[in-house]
Amino acid sequence: MNQTDIIWRNQEFRLYLGSTAFSGIAFAMQQLLLTWILIGILELPATQVGVIQAAVGIPGIFLMLLGGARADGVDPRILLFQVYSLAPLLPLFLIAIISFEQLGVLSVLLWGLGMSVVVSYSSPAQQTILNRVASSAVQKAVSAATAIGFMVQMLGLGVAGTMDALGLMPVLSFQALCIVLGAFAVRRLNPQVPIRTSSDSTLNNILAGLKAVYRHKVILQVLTINFVSSIFNAGTFMTVFPFIIKRVYDGDALLLSMMMIIFYGGATASNFIMIRLMPLTHPGRIFLITQFSRMLILGIIWINPSFWLFALATIGWGLNMGVTTTLARTIVQESASEEYRARILSVYSLGLLGSPPIGALILGWIIESFGTLNALVPAMCISIALFVYGVFWSDVYKYESPIR
Repeated sequence: MNQTDIIWRNQEFRLYLGSTAFSGIAFAMQQLLLTWILIGILELPATQVGVIQAAVGIPGIFLMLLGGARADGVDPRILLFQVYSLAPLLPLFLIAIISFEQLGVLSVLLWGLGMSVVVSYSSPAQQTILNRVASSAVQKAVSAATAIGFMVQMLGLGVAGTMDALGLMPVLSFQALCIVLGAFAVRRLNPQVPIRTSSDSTLNNILAGLKAVYRHKVILQVLTINFVSSIFNAGTFMTVFPFIIKRVYDGDALLLSMMMIIFYGGATASNFIMIRLMPLTHPGRIFLITQFSRMLILGIIWINPSFWLFALATIGWGLNMGVTTTLARTIVQESASEEYRARILSVYSLGLLGSPPIGALILGWIIESFGTLNALVPAMCISIALFVYGVFWSDVYKYESPIR
């Protein structure tokens, strides 16, 4: 029996996927809801959108580290249940604001910040559970979980894209329902024995996790590449892409959701392809090559092509992102020691989710100063620089997976 059969026959792994599906739908909806409320409903300029996105996302940087420290010392299943049980209050809060016709920057900021706290604090616990249920098939489990995650993101984006037609209140109600279902699904997982039982303070545990990252050269280098890449590449998707849809192609919320769906469709396809090819002996090489190839994809979008070519480039961008995201997570998860895994994964999540808001500040200013499409240029340059660094000045290119 090969590793693909093993993971799909693993009942605990299937339960894990089910538990993350509902919450994944809600969190994917959040991505589009926040962006379009700011751009399409409140009609804010790019500089202000960038500031709000940063204000929403940057606090999550610290909460990810705290969530990682907590997840190593408690049953992560219980931690997830507690967070998911409180999270539905956030969309219900915004529904109440809308019902009184008081929707504004402050209310959207509070709602967005609250949802960012939920995602950031729960992410390390969710990821560390995966290692425990995957057994030896870590590469395939990560790729499968990522593919399923992209699929539910597509569903969430499709629902969120109806906000112009149906209104915000029904869409936010569906978001709250998905989080509730996610909380119930988490309880079906088997209890997890805490890995760390020491009585060290939370700060000491966070510092211990950061030291563990620093001591492992490949993990540190992958996380560095991932962090810098996310500032401008993920930041571009979060901030620049919606403005391209609205300003360059005169789109609405539905078109933005459809384009985001085909983006994540490409990401899903790349993960299913990788499931067939894994385990990979040298995942670092593919990770760096796809970093470089992103420059070509963004270059096509930069020249302002006709819409059909823009759509094809978006699919290619999704394929590319699916590979880089999965391989970065794979290298970190299979290299991290069990004792520090949740804390190391919290640093990974920090780079993946915490850096795009930093990019939003920079890219929002570039959009208004140099034009919407020119905001793609930093990401193109960074892609080349990261490839050169990874090949010539890091051990990532030479990294060999310990799992065969």
